[in-house]
Amino acid sequence: MCRLLTPHDHNRFLKVSRSVRIAGHSTSIRLESAFWNTLDDMATAEGLSRAQLIGQLHHEAMEHGGMPSLASMLRTVCLLYQQEKRMTVAMAGRRT
Repeated sequence: MCRLLTPHDHNRFLKVSRSVRIAGHSTSIRLESAFWNTLDDMATAEGLSRAQLIGQLHHEAMEHGGMPSLASMLRTVCLLYQQEKRMTVAMAGRRT
């Protein structure tokens, strides 16, 4: 087996529910800890609170025709953010 899980803190896989207010409505979102950590990184990079970031992502998704699931959209955004971050680091390494 590929042993990808062995070196990681298993707490990153725990699902955590958080309440957030979006467009004046309170909702609960359940994501794995690793995704909450990535959302926190994204919010910090954007100079926003986590709730503000989620609100902006929700608004953007609604402008583009909606989304099947807020949690799924957030997971996908986290994945895309991590991929873009790796590409940026790789490109910077090639320039030096």
